[in-house]
Amino acid sequence: MMRRKSVHYGDLNLDSVISTLIQVKPWQKNIDVTENEIRMILLLARQIFLHQPMLLELEPPLKIAGDIHGQYSDLLRLFNLAGYPPESNYLFLGDYVDRGPKSIETIVLLLCYKIKYPNNFFLLRGNHEVANLNRIYGFYDECKRRYSVKLWKCFQDVFNCMPVAALIDNKIFCCHGGLSPTLRTLDQLKRINRPCDVQETGLLCDLLWSDPDASVVGWAPNERGVSYVFGVDVLVQFLQKMDLDIVVRGHQVVEDGYEFFGRRGLVTVFSAPNYCGEFDNAGAVMNVDENLLCSFQIIKPQQQHEPSTTTEKQQNFANGLANLVNIKIVEQKQPQKRFRRGML
Repeated sequence: MMRRKSVHYGDLNLDSVISTLIQVKPWQKNIDVTENEIRMILLLARQIFLHQPMLLELEPPLKIAGDIHGQYSDLLRLFNLAGYPPESNYLFLGDYVDRGPKSIETIVLLLCYKIKYPNNFFLLRGNHEVANLNRIYGFYDECKRRYSVKLWKCFQDVFNCMPVAALIDNKIFCCHGGLSPTLRTLDQLKRINRPCDVQETGLLCDLLWSDPDASVVGWAPNERGVSYVFGVDVLVQFLQKMDLDIVVRGHQVVEDGYEFFGRRGLVTVFSAPNYCGEFDNAGAVMNVDENLLCSFQIIKPQQQHEPSTTTEKQQNFANGLANLVNIKIVEQKQPQKRFRRGML
């Protein structure tokens, strides 16, 4: 049997970088990936993002993942559960960096897969893929401590070129945050020029920041201090006008890893279990099959305690991977059916 050749881009051996990254252990403080290698990865990823549209038009089947926030060991658990590329096609909804301990490993591995499988692996921009936010919430400090401030700036050049929304089979609309009062047609998204920063108001800001709120009718100021919250009525009108089945978004911690809103016209997917070590939430991956049947795989929260020895750390890591067999469950609280507007 012929061995598959490693993928090289000039001096960059992409397969070697991927292999190094997926072998990183939770207690490992540094990775054997040089700053020059990361710079080459960033350059290649930026070119691919700019070559692809701001509104991605995708075909099922694929899996949709929500916020990761630097929880790299949980990203590896996600892939062990749902399948490593190219076994599964993926759409990630943003917020790869900040708050968690290993934002660099997280975003670099995802960008490597984007480069290797550009038409099967997709990454949307989240509100933390913006310089003025990840300057404050951990990514800047991690880059400065482990590599350099210049590398952090190179990451921002890539973030400014990422797409902000995806449309699956013309029926499922995906973004990081939510809807916008200025979003009249989906063609507006195609006309956004890149590279672009995210302003404090406007369409781009809302797509990355807004939230659903069942207590609101219409639009109201968001308690985050940025963008809006929108009610069920806004969601229903949007789905009807755009002839969509459902909106899929991340941006908020939800207890079970996913949570429906507005007669199942919207679902929040969050993929960082035990978020920040402060929540006892599960993570989830949403599966969309060829017929747009949607189901969920759950990443259960792990016990949070600090192992005292390297041996205990290694054993806990092995146990965590073994337990993935037990957490690969498809949600069956409701009969599996295609999402349709107005479905109760």
